[in-house]
Amino acid sequence: MQTADIIVLDFGSQYTQLIARRLREEKVYCEIVPYFEKLENIKMKNSKGIILSGGPASVYAEDAYKIDKSIYKLGLPILGICYGMQLLTVDFGGEVIRADHHEYGKAELLFDEVSGHTSLLFKDVPEKSIVWMSHADKVEKLPEGFVRIAHTDNAPLAAIANEEKNIYALQFHPEVAHSEFGGKMLKNFAREICGITSKWDMAHFLKSQIKKIKAQVGDEKVICGLSGGVDSSVTTALLYEAIGEQVVPIFVDNGLLRENEREQVEFAFKNVLKVPLITVDARELFLGRLAGVTDPEKKRKIIGETFIEVFAEEAKKYQDAKFLAQGTLYPDVIESVSVKGPSKTIKSHHNVGGLPDWMEFELIEPLRELFKDEVRKLGLELGLPEDLVYRHPFPGPGLAIRVMGEVNEADLNLLRKADTILIDELKAWGLYNDVWQAFVVLMNVRSVGVMGDNRTYDNAVAVRCVSATDGMTATFSHLPFEFLERVSSRIINEVDGINRVVYDISSKPPATIEWE
Repeated sequence: MQTADIIVLDFGSQYTQLIARRLREEKVYCEIVPYFEKLENIKMKNSKGIILSGGPASVYAEDAYKIDKSIYKLGLPILGICYGMQLLTVDFGGEVIRADHHEYGKAELLFDEVSGHTSLLFKDVPEKSIVWMSHADKVEKLPEGFVRIAHTDNAPLAAIANEEKNIYALQFHPEVAHSEFGGKMLKNFAREICGITSKWDMAHFLKSQIKKIKAQVGDEKVICGLSGGVDSSVTTALLYEAIGEQVVPIFVDNGLLRENEREQVEFAFKNVLKVPLITVDARELFLGRLAGVTDPEKKRKIIGETFIEVFAEEAKKYQDAKFLAQGTLYPDVIESVSVKGPSKTIKSHHNVGGLPDWMEFELIEPLRELFKDEVRKLGLELGLPEDLVYRHPFPGPGLAIRVMGEVNEADLNLLRKADTILIDELKAWGLYNDVWQAFVVLMNVRSVGVMGDNRTYDNAVAVRCVSATDGMTATFSHLPFEFLERVSSRIINEVDGINRVVYDISSKPPATIEWE
């Protein structure tokens, strides 16, 4: 089991993942587990501190989320955040009640000295810095031994502590960007209070993961499904760095890829990383099965089932392989366990999914401890090209869900040309890394246009650019009108068969990022 400097017990806050991210940015290795994690598992992590996250519940409710109080006997420093603060209060004999009014948004933090000094938690944090409040309950009575260490105009007990027990608690959320020095507070908890001196980075992770992979795999072979996306590419590169030609990387060309995508993937792995990539050309098979199909869900089903069939057929050649590698990331792991008590699991994650019963592989997921931005850093550490590491997300069904209606070669080529123009212009304007995802959609409508002295009746396309952090929610990117005008002009002038370009200004929700 991987050790962790800091353990976060998750009570279902929408911000919990940010706690781990902020600490990792400070090179402190942090892991998130559900609040009901068994005590023996927590002990095995050999952690030096515990954080109790926020959450949507109230500590005085009958079904309030509780922890094993034996955790308090471990002698580890503890930091409670929002719900975590309220839970610490009641567990140590204090009182929490419904507040007269909710407190949401920004507040100025004011420090209270204890025994003539400001708490170590606020070391190098300026007075009156902005913090982010989001709570409807409040601490009415402090437990014995606890004192106030900070307040705001509306929150008399914005932060409390029992320094003798090394327990600290914050009513606000230091993990969100709105808390100006929240990252510094979390760093202070880790470095100053927990005494963590080790520094975790991608070079350290790479060395430890290579050692772990070698121990797990031994002399066995590992089949790796390579999509060309960042996650699968880094997974493949990491495995090859660890065990060399024991890795069997399989890349399926389904005919639904972006312009020159197959060539880029093959060059990166065969020429840059020297990985013996296996490419399966299944373009005719996929397009043949999609012919005449217009229903979006049916298209997705056909693509998924065909991929499994092709992948399985290729994998049959390596029946001596024991492992199947997936690019599962840490958010997938977190979302795959219920962190909200009796609530249902958010997502059952499986990147390949639906494999035949005969494919009885042991799963290996070397990226399951990393966030997306950390995966990109690891990719650079492994020597992957920057254009591959920082490319935008691309859906499994590929361009098929960006062609409205029937998918055919002619429309795919039309879409590829338009999409390439958009991406090229984003890069030329220095906007590519400011946008989370960008693409062109070929709509199943035609419109009247005028080109020269002639009327046209051609295709319309939609440009979709969104800003997001994880893709769960997104807003349309507020790009310069001059940029959009340039993209529109180039697409209409350079791609025969398109006479109209529109910009999608819908957000997610209620819309999705993709169109199908």
